[in-house]
Amino acid sequence: MEKIIEVKNLSKEFKTRTNKNFISGLFNPKYKVKKAVNNVSFEILKGESVAFLGPNGAGKTTTTKMLSGLVLPTKGSIEVLGFNPFDREKEFLKKIGLVMGNKSGLSWDLTGEQALNFVKEIYGIDEKSFKKSLKEFSQILEVDKYLDRQIRNLSLGERMKIELIGAILHKPDVLFLDEPTIGLDITSKKNIRKFLRDLQKNSNITILLTSHDMEDVEKVCDRVIIINKGEKVYDNKLTDLQNNYKNEKFIKVYFEELPKDLNEIEFGVLESTEDDAAIFSINKNDISKFISKIVSKYEISDLDIISVPLEEIIEDIYNK
Repeated sequence: MEKIIEVKNLSKEFKTRTNKNFISGLFNPKYKVKKAVNNVSFEILKGESVAFLGPNGAGKTTTTKMLSGLVLPTKGSIEVLGFNPFDREKEFLKKIGLVMGNKSGLSWDLTGEQALNFVKEIYGIDEKSFKKSLKEFSQILEVDKYLDRQIRNLSLGERMKIELIGAILHKPDVLFLDEPTIGLDITSKKNIRKFLRDLQKNSNITILLTSHDMEDVEKVCDRVIIINKGEKVYDNKLTDLQNNYKNEKFIKVYFEELPKDLNEIEFGVLESTEDDAAIFSINKNDISKFISKIVSKYEISDLDIISVPLEEIIEDIYNK
């Protein structure tokens, strides 16, 4: 399969001045160096959908910016679609799309339709193809009725959907997504995740996603790269990551009234409580024993058996 992205020994350092005094800083500046990304290497193939994860400050957004040509690496090499991203060649820029959830890529003074027409002119999209794609994407994402409004007057969810359309109208080969569902309501998140998954499967586009929302990862991606403190700590299929924890299950128990002695239940470890429900982690071999014990002791209204939440898996990897 064709290799789309190749990263070798990538590092990025940022220098910040430590002596803030104007005079001493001018004549004898002193700096502190922070390694945002440290010797990271990976490859991504055509059509892959990859989640790039890490805690705040891990270096994932910096890596995304280097891959898209916004930030120059300190060391190492990057090749995306055969280009050095920071050269920002016109042919390279025509082949990528970028959506950053905390930054707007479209002018707020324009209507959605005007902003997307501007995108059409920038990328030289022919009128027939533009109208067809715009109609299809805006209907799927349910923003066709908002295209005549100024972007500044749209809700965050509506704006993010139009930002996403603007990033894919020119049919890029690679789509970089940095927190694309941040701040959105549940319905908007669900629609965008399904749209991205269908887009990836139907067009064979390569997606690199960074997100703190594990639902984004589970619904959109097949592979996970995890970095912590600037270094890569995991790179494998999402299913393999989840299967490593297949011997552990979580049970959510709904009570008529939340008991106060749940820490004393045998065969399970209390993880958290919310309202009249509690979540326990249990070895899969002890599930029947745990259920028998808790049903005999308390008034239970319902219970759900679920796999280990991806957040728990990621946190465990960070701690290790």
